[in-house]
Amino acid sequence: MEKLSIEDIELKDKKVLMRVDFNVPLNKEGKISDDTRIRASLPSIKYILDKGASLILISHLGRPKGKVVEELRMNPVAHRLEEILQKRVLKLNDCVGEKVRETIEKMEKGDIVLLENTRFHKEEEENDPHFAKELADLGDIFVNDAFGTAHRSHASTVGVAKFLPSAMGFLMKKEIKVLGKILTSPDVPFIAILGGAKVSDKIGLLCNLLDKCESILIGGAMSYTFLKAKGIDVGKSLWEKNKIDEAKRILEDAHRNKRCKIFLPLDHIVAKKAEEEIDTKSVKQNGISSDYMALDIGPETIKLFKRIINEAKTIFWNGPMGVFEIKEFAKGTEAIAKELANSKASVVVGGGDSIAVLKRLDLEDKITFISTGGGASLKFLEGRVLPGVEAINVKRERQKTGLKNRIKGLKKQD
Repeated sequence: MEKLSIEDIELKDKKVLMRVDFNVPLNKEGKISDDTRIRASLPSIKYILDKGASLILISHLGRPKGKVVEELRMNPVAHRLEEILQKRVLKLNDCVGEKVRETIEKMEKGDIVLLENTRFHKEEEENDPHFAKELADLGDIFVNDAFGTAHRSHASTVGVAKFLPSAMGFLMKKEIKVLGKILTSPDVPFIAILGGAKVSDKIGLLCNLLDKCESILIGGAMSYTFLKAKGIDVGKSLWEKNKIDEAKRILEDAHRNKRCKIFLPLDHIVAKKAEEEIDTKSVKQNGISSDYMALDIGPETIKLFKRIINEAKTIFWNGPMGVFEIKEFAKGTEAIAKELANSKASVVVGGGDSIAVLKRLDLEDKITFISTGGGASLKFLEGRVLPGVEAINVKRERQKTGLKNRIKGLKKQD
């Protein structure tokens, strides 16, 4: 069922409570090192203000675990948003309470308020209904534009929607549209490139994509669990002992169904430790000696993966091909990133490490779509229902008269 979006709702003179994903990285000085997530919310912010509403922004930042952590206050976010919008953003020192309510009541059309970190309250992650109701009482309408937290069943992503009419923001809508097309009607050949450390993080994704992809290219540390499952010695390389049986089953399913081919590294860049300026060498797939560990894909694998990329029309990439933070082991990941940037295919990238590589190489603008939600995008592509999306009203409830009546009825509740 299609969900309501902010375009379907009358916003004029309303107080809009919008969940955004402002969980941005901070450097040692407490300054924002990457404002991508803030900028991703701008289309929804500007649209709501242009429609004559006042806007209450709500987000978490980091993992304060239900306590006030001074370093995780939303002040740097408010400052950056002010700089971008060239407009005052009033940052409050809490997200609930009498002082917050008093300030919200005085808001006028066009005002922006940013509430304090929701995770300063343990009730946020517990999806406590009383906490959710306190948040909901601040607004007339709830807009969820935080795809990055849509897989979390928290008070500010799910609980609030039980008390207010709810709709998607533009970012949430676009994420669902792009990722939904991958699952339902991708241009073929459709391939997935998966890397990173753990098979366990991507078992569900692999199983779901076996029926949808023509090829899955596996690199990074997770590839060594699959090689081990094939009986290939991987030396000191990282692999997950408790995932060997699942890796075997996935390989067998792919071989039996013949719908999807799984490609593993043909060669590796190995070293005795994952350190900078250490001696490295290139070895064949079965050539990792007992005192070495594989830390990147080798030149033959890069050549193979490039060929498959060039034949694809839809590509999903999540996870590096090696320890890309160290230059000696970054060549594989960087080669894949460059090939994707030059590809004529529709390329969708999800996951912080993959995006970090694109930023480092200044290739972001050459990628079709970069998902703002690493964990959420994986859950979505596993075929799971995301709680934050499920909570949003469906489009058949969009009649304005019905919406107005619902707003009035909800405001009368205790």
